[in-house]
Amino acid sequence: MQVIDWDLAVATGTRLVRPGPQVSREEARQAVADLRRLSREAEGHVREFTRIDTETAPQTATIVDRPGWIRANLDGFRVVLEPLIERMSARGSQAPAIVSAVGSRVTGVEVGAVLAFLASRVLGQYELFLPPDPTGQAPTGRLTLVAPNIVHAEQELNVNPRDFRLWVCLHEETHRVQFTGVPWLREYVRTQTTDFLLASDIDLPALLERLRSAAGTFTDVVRGGEGNLIDAIQTPEQKVILDRLTAVMTLVEGHGDHVMDAVGPSVVPSVADIRAKFHHRREGGSRVDRTIRRLLGLDLKMKQYAEGSAFVRTVVGQVGVDGFNKVWTSPETLPTQVEIAKPERWIARVIDTPAIPEANGTIG
Repeated sequence: MQVIDWDLAVATGTRLVRPGPQVSREEARQAVADLRRLSREAEGHVREFTRIDTETAPQTATIVDRPGWIRANLDGFRVVLEPLIERMSARGSQAPAIVSAVGSRVTGVEVGAVLAFLASRVLGQYELFLPPDPTGQAPTGRLTLVAPNIVHAEQELNVNPRDFRLWVCLHEETHRVQFTGVPWLREYVRTQTTDFLLASDIDLPALLERLRSAAGTFTDVVRGGEGNLIDAIQTPEQKVILDRLTAVMTLVEGHGDHVMDAVGPSVVPSVADIRAKFHHRREGGSRVDRTIRRLLGLDLKMKQYAEGSAFVRTVVGQVGVDGFNKVWTSPETLPTQVEIAKPERWIARVIDTPAIPEANGTIG
């Protein structure tokens, strides 16, 4: 049973995505060359500041346009959703073939539309979930930078292009260092994500009930409420898993923001101007744009940056970088959501208690 028509999702996303900013061929070529060079430069700064060692050889960032980002993320979606699709396929006899076919096309259109919206806003990301490499030689993750979006943002903000590009690279390279320097972290996130998907109750009555709830959430958000579709359709068991996922992603996003701002003043002369303008941009947008962001849970991601950065800043301020790096020792030393809001609780549990054995970590 095909749950999502992937080809239709790609076609829909690439058809709906907005074109990038108008630049000359030479400007586009220069932007790509700058981002490749600056990503390598940023990695050196990040490794030195974070003191996270990684045996993975430095890799040049992959530079994509908006349709390229859509294709890359659909590849990642297929990897993440494979366990759930296998389970649903095993139950395929429960649904008539025509229902499955129509459902997969509808879902394909929906996925494509969401990715089209995101593809014009994402500056970069570290792709954790890639299709397996038959040769076994490709890296397990990939740093991707979306050149048109970075150029559009620097033009819109009227900031120094070189400084802005390096500033973005510092954040995204921090994620690459996190997931290559802490070997267990990628598998932990993958496992939690798989468990979250498999905890869904996919019988029809429960699905219809949650969709009715989602419809109510949509109405509430349009009226200015605070709900989102992710909260509306998840099961109680998924809520517990999502709390763990939210905590770890808040940590890695906040750590990226902290490194970006801490390293910034020494290598990005206009970092204060960039940060102020970018923060204002994050909170802006039209009413429609803000509504879609809230529905998709993107406002929660923005909140993660602030909460995670505050946690890292507080812990580093009290126990130093080496003390903070104990967070990467094992899954047991990750902060909970409560501890992210109250860093002193994490310090008391992890720093002020006997050491917890490392889970194949490589923290220097």
